[in-house]
Amino acid sequence: MFSRWMSPRLLLVAAAILSANADSAPIVDLGYAQYQGIVSTSNITHFLGIRYAAAPLGDLRFRAPQPPANVTGVQQATVQPNQCFQASNGRSPTNPFETRAAQVISTEDCLFLNVFHPSDAAGAPVKDLPVLVWIHGGGYLGGQASAYNGEDVINQSNRGLVVVTLQYRLGFLPGSKVKANGALNAGLLDQDFALRWVNKHIAKFGGNPNKVTIWGESAGAGSVLQQVVANNGRTKPQLFRGAITSSTFLPSQYRYNDRIPEANCTAAVDTMACLRTTDANVLQTANTQINNGGFFGTFLFVPVVDGSFITQRPTLSLLQRKVNGAALLSVTNTHEGDVFVDQSTGATANATKYALDLFPNLRAASAREVGRLYAGLGTPLEQVNYVQGESIFVCPTYFMLDAFRGRSFKGEFAIPPGLHANDVAYYWPTLSTPSFQNKAFIDAFAQSFTSFAISLDPNVKVSPTITPKWDKWDIAHGRAEMNFNRTVEGAPVVEAVRTDGGLLERCRFWESVGSMTGQ
Repeated sequence: MFSRWMSPRLLLVAAAILSANADSAPIVDLGYAQYQGIVSTSNITHFLGIRYAAAPLGDLRFRAPQPPANVTGVQQATVQPNQCFQASNGRSPTNPFETRAAQVISTEDCLFLNVFHPSDAAGAPVKDLPVLVWIHGGGYLGGQASAYNGEDVINQSNRGLVVVTLQYRLGFLPGSKVKANGALNAGLLDQDFALRWVNKHIAKFGGNPNKVTIWGESAGAGSVLQQVVANNGRTKPQLFRGAITSSTFLPSQYRYNDRIPEANCTAAVDTMACLRTTDANVLQTANTQINNGGFFGTFLFVPVVDGSFITQRPTLSLLQRKVNGAALLSVTNTHEGDVFVDQSTGATANATKYALDLFPNLRAASAREVGRLYAGLGTPLEQVNYVQGESIFVCPTYFMLDAFRGRSFKGEFAIPPGLHANDVAYYWPTLSTPSFQNKAFIDAFAQSFTSFAISLDPNVKVSPTITPKWDKWDIAHGRAEMNFNRTVEGAPVVEAVRTDGGLLERCRFWESVGSMTGQ
């Protein structure tokens, strides 16, 4: 969930694989601008930093995204785009996620995307390929497109996909005044705007707009959930057919006017005009301070129920099966919650109290039920870890799976320690090196996603792997999952398992208290 910044290693790798022959580089005409990409030594064309929406500056700050202005001449799409302003989750002195190797500039002018496609040596694209759109994670407060090299996924797809990585505004400002004179959930609207860009333009890069799959990890997976339930599941046109979530993130999602962060503009006659004329660095400082002060492991300025794009609590839409998309693949990690719990609090850990800290609107009787349900799951600290992981990540995943009943697949990444985000290196290896260096395992795990993106079925493999038959997740198939693990001796283990009944009971509880948890 924590933000990932562009590492020096990734920059060196990117520089090494791109050719510098600008004369033969491909040019794509988008109508409003022409962009020239660059062809890598492996004949994968990169278009970096394509502007898909106008810069949200001045009066466009805190408003819905707008079309980009027309520009003349050929724009070079060979440099990673600036990232959106970043913040972090609530933290304490023991928070381990504050290492940053900043290599790209943070700015408001950040509504860009990258496109990667297989090509010949001259950059001409392979035609009519399925498209995979990646939405980065980072708690809706951090992350950027530049961290993800689309070649990683294209290689695991056997050159069978076009890959898009997009950026969106971070830190979603709620409140009645934003509703009246701005746009709630601006970052989600950015994502929708980018998906509409893909629908209109991706064929120029060899992609088939009718075969789009959206995929994200952590808040990126939460974003996938939001796009799935957007517009009551009736988004027009349908912008994707497949949805993939890696560690679905669903924190409390209150109505837009339930909780309004304080700002120095509260005394102004026109609050929104004040906010739009305030120096961006002043807003960024306040953003950082507010988020750092949050309860450990929680994220502020996340999506809200806005009454239009997100019309109701997501769990209600999932219960009613009001969803966009035709099929779903969801993967969770064994221990999703641990990194969001202060592990130095073992001596005072208590599941009942923690539930009240995490969900302030939870009734005392419901909090006591949390204590009862989690009493047998290890030490008090381990129980708290499970409360965090299951309520925020794991159970929302099962709610999604059930909404796509008969058309969903479930997997679990269990390579020890199985923490949140440990899986990312296995499908984005340029970002970080997988800890389990076993090609059979890596291919089996990574190709689950690419195979699904190509055919909506991980059983239709792009190349042979050790993954056995993968049943759909539904009652008829006994709620089957695919477990990705290793033996103590270091051999890969990929096997079908059944969802634990105790876990499903706890998820039914969290579903029943959704009105109190704001989910």
